[in-house]
Amino acid sequence: MLVESPPEPRAEAPPAPPGRRAIRAVGLLLSLVVLVLVASASIAIGAKELSLAQVWHGLFEDTGGYGDVVVAERLSRTLLGLLAGAALGLSGAVLQALTRNPLADPGLLGINAGASAAVVTAMTFFGVTSLSGYVWFAFAGAAAVGALVWVLGGSRGTTPVRLALAGTAISAALYGYLQAVMITDQAALGKMRFWTVGSLASADNETILQVLPFLAAGTLLALSLARPLNALAMGDDTAKALGAHLNRTRALAMLAATVLCGATTAACGPIVFVGLMVPHIVRSFTGPDLRWILPYATILSPVLLLGSDVVGRIVARPSELQVGIVTAIIGGPVFIYLVRRRRTAQL
Repeated sequence: MLVESPPEPRAEAPPAPPGRRAIRAVGLLLSLVVLVLVASASIAIGAKELSLAQVWHGLFEDTGGYGDVVVAERLSRTLLGLLAGAALGLSGAVLQALTRNPLADPGLLGINAGASAAVVTAMTFFGVTSLSGYVWFAFAGAAAVGALVWVLGGSRGTTPVRLALAGTAISAALYGYLQAVMITDQAALGKMRFWTVGSLASADNETILQVLPFLAAGTLLALSLARPLNALAMGDDTAKALGAHLNRTRALAMLAATVLCGATTAACGPIVFVGLMVPHIVRSFTGPDLRWILPYATILSPVLLLGSDVVGRIVARPSELQVGIVTAIIGGPVFIYLVRRRRTAQL
């Protein structure tokens, strides 16, 4: 007589009270409303002042005027900001869960450095100057570094500490290579100076269409990892007892973060601190459950990125401050505060 084995236990975070779940759901809807408002501001407000009538005509009536052209550019810029912000927030949340380090971000594992090094190589040695050309180099560089970090981190026997150490070492080496190439090649320095600060200004429909498949695939993969990553957060032994597949989960998490961050860096350049700040802030009111952290990060990260982009367009009129500079200005003090609070909590 065959005896059926009990079903494999599933990794679940502790269930939240019904009232708290309702509050989280309402908060998610309010976050969507805020995102719509910020996206609307991104279209309506810019370094070049337009009337509301010009914005309306640019969105719904193609008259071929100056305002229509500006609004069309802002619309592409806003769409790219929505995609890039969501990707950075998701990749940061996944990496923080993977490394069990709430202060981790995509730069910790060298993904930004890999994409940047690939772009510099493409520009300097292969003569690639257009975004449509080097987007593939950036994505390949991010993927290669992600795979290398996984191998150096121990592959099947990997641990969060090993991954972080491998990523830090590779980042240091690649940024040294970047500086060497840019210092010795003035032409490369001139080409790279705007891309390296992180910007949405070069957004167009072609760029969006090129990165959209990668961002969509990375987003779906990251969201599907919420339950397994919840199990990993409890420790390896507990995760194994719950039936989680540790190495498979870590490999898929690395893949999701690499795809998301690599495609975003290819399109916008390296934008820092978004993947650090938003997941960390979200965790303070959702708790550690990634089933809530990941959706909130997907919505609120574009709010931060587009909001920073709007600020950059306003403060330096008639010119503009690139979004990567604004997020760095905001993120630096926030990072210091988070580190000090974390250190105080450990004392």
